[in-house]
Amino acid sequence: MFYREAGDFKTTYVDDNQTFPIKFDRYRYYAVLFFAFLIVPFVINDYWVNAVFMPFLIYSIAAIGLNILVGYCGQVSLGTGGFMAVGAYAVYKLMTAFPEVNIFFHILMAGGITAMVGVAFGLPSLRIKGFYLAVATLAAQFFLVWLFNKVPWFYNYSASGQISAPERTVFGIAVTGAKVEAWAAYLFCLVFVTICAIIARNLTRGTTGRKWMAIRDMDIAAEIIGVDPLKSKLSAFAVSSFFIGVSGALFFAVYLGAVEVGEAFGINKSFLVLFMIIIGGLGSIFGSFAGAAFLVLLPVLLKNVLVGLLGWPTDLAAHLEFMIVGALIIVFLIAEPHGLAQLWRVAKEKLRLWPFPH
Repeated sequence: MFYREAGDFKTTYVDDNQTFPIKFDRYRYYAVLFFAFLIVPFVINDYWVNAVFMPFLIYSIAAIGLNILVGYCGQVSLGTGGFMAVGAYAVYKLMTAFPEVNIFFHILMAGGITAMVGVAFGLPSLRIKGFYLAVATLAAQFFLVWLFNKVPWFYNYSASGQISAPERTVFGIAVTGAKVEAWAAYLFCLVFVTICAIIARNLTRGTTGRKWMAIRDMDIAAEIIGVDPLKSKLSAFAVSSFFIGVSGALFFAVYLGAVEVGEAFGINKSFLVLFMIIIGGLGSIFGSFAGAAFLVLLPVLLKNVLVGLLGWPTDLAAHLEFMIVGALIIVFLIAEPHGLAQLWRVAKEKLRLWPFPH
């Protein structure tokens, strides 16, 4: 009764191949977009933006990118933090070298630069896979962090080694720098999240996504039926790195404003994004959002409940967070490998059949 397809008829192939063919789903996502764009900016404050919305939006883009590579193409990667650093330093160099260009295009170009770096480090995937590919991408993580630390050109020969985002505007409204308003930064990131989610959704449903999934399921069989493993794997690395580079650029320029590569983009960042897609669900765009929301909201919830209400020490609450996340990863890998996305699919099926048991 809550989720029905009765009366939702399709008369053309175009209608049947829509991103959301069920009318109820389309209305639900239109409602979410309406609420996110036209209501949330008028009711949020600095705390909600900095503690919840901005991390959620930026990590969602990174999780979508990593999910394309790991969940859809089956190529293990532990270099997410390093690729986010590439996006951050690329947008910094572009902002300082070409101040007259709009920040929107700088972030897109930073994503493109990260895509090229991702393809370069994705070349070993043509010969190795599994644990060995994970080690290769882990080497990329450490190499990129070392490179940005040791070469002064990347941070414009700053004495501190940090990079700081200069103030930039979109339609006369500041989106980077010290004067940025909370709602402006939120809307700027939301635009990128919406664009990336739409692109990822359509890519994974099309020919490119089917090639990725064929490589993931069995690369030898995929090659026999005509799928080019070279193009498929490198395209997955390119698209994944583009999204991760965009998230890194937003993380530096809009969210933090100033970063030091070892602290902001270390190995912990790579594992954090990996945990997001494991808990959210591999091979699912919705799972990327669900995992990002869970791991962003969990520390905020624990801090408010354990520290704010119960008066626990902050370090104890932080350690409890690690224990909860670790336990959840084990539970999801054993009991529900497809994560929160599968639980959501099961819930929708139950709603479609309710009140009948079958």
